[in-house]
Amino acid sequence: MIEIPVMLNTQSARILSRYRTWADNVLFDAAEALPPGEVGKTRQTLFKTIIGTLNHNYVVDLIWKAHLERKEHGFKARNVVMHAELGDLRRAQQELNAWFEQWADAQTDASLAEELSFAFISGERSIMSRGAMFMHLVNHASYHRGWASEMFFEVPAKPPATDLPVFLASHPERGFKA
Repeated sequence: MIEIPVMLNTQSARILSRYRTWADNVLFDAAEALPPGEVGKTRQTLFKTIIGTLNHNYVVDLIWKAHLERKEHGFKARNVVMHAELGDLRRAQQELNAWFEQWADAQTDASLAEELSFAFISGERSIMSRGAMFMHLVNHASYHRGWASEMFFEVPAKPPATDLPVFLASHPERGFKA
């Protein structure tokens, strides 16, 4: 069993939950502005399409949400396309992001430090703190938003800027600072 101790504080969890929502919205806006058919066009990437890559993020979010809730997720793979239409996927992701924002708002330093046992899709067991799980979600989504953004160049189209410093600089009213 791999044990990964990581601490995340409540302020960071709240900021990262808002960042995640913002970055997803920026990417979905850009994807919706692409010419018809581009989000579903097969490309040289693991999840085949922009919509496939965004579905992967959604599925992984559902898996880790279940871990945070100490529930079974029921997934046997991470490459499931649950929403073939971009609008449907966007609405589902927005609902899930809202859940993560509410979850982050409800956390304490102690709850974020709490270590939970879980199983990866492979069946391998591990233990991670809630904070580490959440940091993984934010990092994982950023990584795959990068994959989706890279596919914009094949359209060709300019990919959106979804970097954390862009978010922090664009939200001074919330006390976020770059």
